[in-house]
Amino acid sequence: MNDESLHSHQNQLNGNSQLDNVASVNMSEEEQKGNALVNALRRYMNTQIVGQEYFVERLLLALFADGHVLLEGAPGLAKTKAVTTLAKAIGADARRVQFTPDLLPSDLTGSDIYRPEQGTFFFQEGPLFHQLILADEINRAPAKVQSALLEAMAERQITVGANTYPLPQLFMVMATQNPIEQEGTYPLPEAQLDRFLLQLLIDYPSAAAEKQILKLIDAENTDHQTMIEHQIQPEQILAARQAALKTHVSDALVDYIIALIQATRYPERYDETLAGLIDYGASPRATIALLRATRVYAWMQGQTFATPADVQAVAHDVLRHRVILSFSAEAEGVTADSLIDALLEVVPVV
Repeated sequence: MNDESLHSHQNQLNGNSQLDNVASVNMSEEEQKGNALVNALRRYMNTQIVGQEYFVERLLLALFADGHVLLEGAPGLAKTKAVTTLAKAIGADARRVQFTPDLLPSDLTGSDIYRPEQGTFFFQEGPLFHQLILADEINRAPAKVQSALLEAMAERQITVGANTYPLPQLFMVMATQNPIEQEGTYPLPEAQLDRFLLQLLIDYPSAAAEKQILKLIDAENTDHQTMIEHQIQPEQILAARQAALKTHVSDALVDYIIALIQATRYPERYDETLAGLIDYGASPRATIALLRATRVYAWMQGQTFATPADVQAVAHDVLRHRVILSFSAEAEGVTADSLIDALLEVVPVV
């Protein structure tokens, strides 16, 4: 695979913004290593997951932001392949769990197994003890199973009986929902939706990308597979994550993030035509998520500080599952994305 030179481009700041006073500094050696790591992962993932550059970029964002991802898209869009490819690239273990109505919490967490010959119990770990989890069709499992997953996502631990077991430090859940088949599903509660850093809407690849997919399958069948340039270890991801979350964010940009979140709660303060379209706005956890995603997105672009453009780039993915539309909004055909578009238009960049 041809190596590409590192890039360190920075988005242009809004000319009327106070953020013009923020100065760029040269990237440190640590930042250069992190940037090289992102580029290597991005290149490798895009050779394996063809035509889904947006999906790959956001999956890596969640990885470095220490967050979970909720995917909505039709079957056959490489969701399972994305998890296994990412696991292979970073030396992590992955597990796919098919959620069904008869799934039990112990099928996820594991359970105590009795040893009759010794008269003792031992704990058999479940799928959630892997580092990368694909929860396929998460809304097909009942609430008690979703609650077990919620504890793992929120607390990074699992409780079975009187014992609590920590999960791996590198732990990410990628859950899918099928937008086509809704019969026999259990809608995710708002508390669980709020635990996902991002919700991604995955669309079909282009015709050119599908042609590349067929070529990739031929290469896999003939054992001519592309390998990642340098094997990456989970420890490198954890170190890069710390660097990414230190990306500079000015007080003015923090105020802008807070204003966007406030606008989801009180949209009429910014535009009277938006009154009555939102039942519930984004929670304080959304504020934290938007800040984290902004930092990591800027870092992934090779920047040393974040800008309003970075906030706007991730706002839809962070907020679309956290804004609960009113019945009248849905009746009028308003979507979460169109509402977020409107809020980005009316909230001034301070």
